[in-house]
Amino acid sequence: MTAPSTFGLSSEARNLHWLLTNLVEEVPGIQSVAVVSSDGLLLLSSDPARTAESRERRPAKGPRGSSADLATIVSGIGSLTVGAARLMEFGGVKHTMIAMEEGSLFVMSISDGSLLGVHGSAECDMSVVAYHMALFVGRAGHVLTPELRSELRKSLESQEPRSTGSTR
Repeated sequence: MTAPSTFGLSSEARNLHWLLTNLVEEVPGIQSVAVVSSDGLLLLSSDPARTAESRERRPAKGPRGSSADLATIVSGIGSLTVGAARLMEFGGVKHTMIAMEEGSLFVMSISDGSLLGVHGSAECDMSVVAYHMALFVGRAGHVLTPELRSELRKSLESQEPRSTGSTR
């Protein structure tokens, strides 16, 4: 994982970047991580600078290698599970785990509708990933204020590649 630049960010934003970097680097089998706002916007990612060109070249399996793709999936799953919980009158959704033949997807509520999504390899230990996600949520949930979410979103927007004006 290439760490994104945290120059000019608040100490809270730098701490969240540090927590996310540690989650990816310390837990075996984690492929990518995305923190998504309640309205589905990517706030923080394990690979924010990955472009469409690098996605096309990537041979590894996963959600096209893009944190934006992972954020879309996480947002959709989060919305679906919240709707199901309301319909069934079971209370709030704490986490969702999806085990597939060649990987896993984990979605956990952070605060105010924000979500933490993790794409894991087939070899990852789901209980270890879930434990470390819970630690991340416990550390990040109280600082993920509307102001910090806005700062993180602006930070990601400034790292997106600029269009050259050509079309395909």
